[in-house]
Amino acid sequence: MNDLYLVLKNLTRKWLRFSLTLFAIFIAFVIYGALAAFQSALDAGVDLAADDRLVVVNKVNFTQPLPYAYFNRIKGIEGVEAAAHFNWFGGYYQDPKNAMPMFAASPEELFQVYEEIVLPDDQREAFLRNQQGLIAGKTTAEQYGWKVGDRIPVSSNIFSQTSGGQTWDFDVVGIYEGSDPQFDTISVYFHYDYFNESRSFGRDYLGFVGVRTSDPALNEQVIKAIDDQFANSFFETETVPEEVFNKAFIEQIGNIGLIITSVVGAAFFTILFIVGNTMVLAIRERTNEIAVMKTLGFPAPRIFRMVLSESLILSIMGGALGLGLAFMLLQAANSIPGLPIPQLIMDGEIVAVSLLYMILLGLVTGIIPAVSAMRLNVITALSRK
Repeated sequence: MNDLYLVLKNLTRKWLRFSLTLFAIFIAFVIYGALAAFQSALDAGVDLAADDRLVVVNKVNFTQPLPYAYFNRIKGIEGVEAAAHFNWFGGYYQDPKNAMPMFAASPEELFQVYEEIVLPDDQREAFLRNQQGLIAGKTTAEQYGWKVGDRIPVSSNIFSQTSGGQTWDFDVVGIYEGSDPQFDTISVYFHYDYFNESRSFGRDYLGFVGVRTSDPALNEQVIKAIDDQFANSFFETETVPEEVFNKAFIEQIGNIGLIITSVVGAAFFTILFIVGNTMVLAIRERTNEIAVMKTLGFPAPRIFRMVLSESLILSIMGGALGLGLAFMLLQAANSIPGLPIPQLIMDGEIVAVSLLYMILLGLVTGIIPAVSAMRLNVITALSRK
């Protein structure tokens, strides 16, 4: 009879208590795994922001437009390596619930500013040639079953055509991936000219301009040059590094980091209390058994390791099951059409941190019962009724 056998038998001797404690740990790690992946997905836009990329928006609010004429003037500013313009389309496929991040963009400049977009050469050429061409991120294309060569209708919940309809027809000419696994592959891009010529209002206006500088060291100089050029105009600009823009955009929906930290912190504090009390109660019930083990020659350090192992096994078992379910939930969430964030991925960092939390939870909740068992006085314990 080895120590592991004894540990498992002691751990599962009261199935109801064991199951409820395991379930509590399980739920805590489901919450942590899902929320950590969600935060990672939101942070991806900030973490992957290029040092040499800037975003130019209307100073009043990023939802307000900029005149198209600004684009050529921005491209001519010293230190600007490339610039691309974008207009939010508010697109959805077949049903308003199937919303997607969709932009009318300058096709050639798009690839110059966002070099992370990986698209086969033949598909890129087809996109540049076909004014009704559309390129979709791999995630969105898989969600809707789009294939290269398809002709699809996409509607807008903002814009209408001069003909009165709100649906545009597009040719799917390319499906792009990202050079980094966390790069956005949910966005859809199409020709600004096709959009601009057919929309019923807002013609010759842009949403924002993405700028790539020739050197990150020139960022401040370029920012000042752009904003000074349009100062005191009817459409003043605000130019910021891409990282700052992405962070501000995320903060529009609240301090996600604080919310997630609060929820996870509350869950783990509760679990710490539940598991700690459970372990103390379990060891107290076995006081006589531990005393007998010591009488039979089990050394104190061995008893310490066995009791601590119970807590560690319980924590790791519940945590692993919780992470497993969280992973499956994330996979299911990624298949939801129109999910307005990048892929929810449980990466190695999340798994490593989760494992660390499992070990810490096991150590913290098991250390006091283990020390108590190790120091247990045999005579005192056996004299108890």
